[in-house]
Amino acid sequence: MLTTSQATTQERRQFWLLLLIALVVIGAGIGLRDPWPSDEPRFALAAKQMVESGDWLFPHRGSELYSDKPPMLFWLEAASYKVIGNWRIAFLLPSLLAALGCLLCVYDLGRRLWNRQVGLYAASALLITFQFVYQTKRAQIDPLVMFYITAANWGLLVHLLKGPNWRAFWFGCFCAGLGVITKGVGVLALLMLVPYLVASFGQWNGVARMGAGAWWRWVLGLVAVLAAIAVWLVPMLLGAKAHANDPAYAAYVNDILFHQTAGRYGKSWDHHHNTLYYVPIVLFTWLPLSLTYPGTLPRWWRALKEKDARILLPLGWIVLLLVFFSIPKGKRDVYIMPALPMLALVTAPYLGELLHKRWLRIAGLVFIGVMGAAMLVMGIAGLAVHPKATTNFAIARGFEDGGRALWWMGTTLGAILLLLVAALRVRRAVAAVAGGMVAMWLVLGFWAYPILNDSSSAAGVMQEVRDRLPAGDQLGMVAWKEQNLLMLNRPAVDFGFTQPWHDQYAAGVKWQAQDPAHRWLFVLDPVMGQCVDRSKAISLGHANRREWWMFKADAVTPGCLPDESIDRLPAAAVDE
Repeated sequence: MLTTSQATTQERRQFWLLLLIALVVIGAGIGLRDPWPSDEPRFALAAKQMVESGDWLFPHRGSELYSDKPPMLFWLEAASYKVIGNWRIAFLLPSLLAALGCLLCVYDLGRRLWNRQVGLYAASALLITFQFVYQTKRAQIDPLVMFYITAANWGLLVHLLKGPNWRAFWFGCFCAGLGVITKGVGVLALLMLVPYLVASFGQWNGVARMGAGAWWRWVLGLVAVLAAIAVWLVPMLLGAKAHANDPAYAAYVNDILFHQTAGRYGKSWDHHHNTLYYVPIVLFTWLPLSLTYPGTLPRWWRALKEKDARILLPLGWIVLLLVFFSIPKGKRDVYIMPALPMLALVTAPYLGELLHKRWLRIAGLVFIGVMGAAMLVMGIAGLAVHPKATTNFAIARGFEDGGRALWWMGTTLGAILLLLVAALRVRRAVAAVAGGMVAMWLVLGFWAYPILNDSSSAAGVMQEVRDRLPAGDQLGMVAWKEQNLLMLNRPAVDFGFTQPWHDQYAAGVKWQAQDPAHRWLFVLDPVMGQCVDRSKAISLGHANRREWWMFKADAVTPGCLPDESIDRLPAAAVDE
């Protein structure tokens, strides 16, 4: 077994090749699409308004303060734009860098705790996992949270298993604090101390001994956490105090510090699921890495019986994370995504042996084959049979030709995957699985993104608005979504985002009446009800499964207001 100080030429080449593949796979399609709902346009809009207004401390969504999330991701997207100057690249850049950071962390942990080959296996196992790539190709907060937690775990594990290394420990604690001001859950990285205490008191092999006089160094870890949090918290509180006359800022502080953290965990108000919700997530969205479970479970058990702290600490932390997120009613698949890098790490020591097992190779081929067959059938059905499901999808997306380009894409990808299975077979099943996953992500980035962008991002609808809005006229937005204001790319008036739709409509009509010759309203179809003469309005088409209109004052029925029931439309009728 190689020591951590040794590296062959082949290992160095493999490392750089892995990073290049990661850059291509995760970066595929960047610059070819705009932000897609539900979260991406919201975050990109907050970042865009930061750049335009110069207010980087308090995120806005239109005219309202946005207090659902701390501003870390918005800062990074805005900073990326200041450097790159292109929003199509800037809004995805933080996720790409977060993904590469996670891969480097697990590689280095594998290298330090075992050897470079294990580090390569760990990073490769993470890169091939479906949820990891799928989420890091999106501009959500979760990839960034995953990176900060993984970086924190890196610092803690280096200290707790290869230490003492107090600088690594303090760095890890600081990253945990950065995770807190990203989404609030970064502090969960410190749960790594629980299995460490078990290992330390149980005299496990490989655990670092810190000495009785180091208590003050542990306390500095807490200081590092608080220092990272203070980077945002202190300026934010001072800024809110400077706006003491505006109750919106006091509400912002209360919401983001209490309601969106402890309140959301203790009394979840959305995404309700049962306690076992994460079982299928761990089994299916973590494919194909999850195919190794039958091989890794007995090996983990053997390592635990042998008191190997290198397995106990990451594996114990994964269990604690799953338990933590299984307690509240509100659950989403991305909540447990930070466990993926640690899962790849504790799987990596056994991959060299497992990849030679015939059962695992066959399982991998079945996985790629089933995925390929499903895509091929779906593509052929969309092209030739036109079943109701594919037809409805094409109509909802606004494809005038029935979505032929999309179905051709599915047919082509399905054929590629099945050809890989047929050509490489069991002997080269690992190459078939890796090649199939790479093909899927490249097709998604370079083929699907351009096809779906207009209907997914509202780019097409908002281009229609710009084309039809006379120069010098104003636009007011009613029942709007973040992607509408983001993609408009010109000033607009909104009447609140969280305000009830019927109130927005009433305020919009009143605003329009002040200058009926030059003011237009942009409205979601259900909100118009019987209060707008559609023969005098302009249909803008579909985007995100919604229909949009714009009209001037002559289309408005005087004295008519939409029924308040429109504010309680089923989510499926109005949301992506």
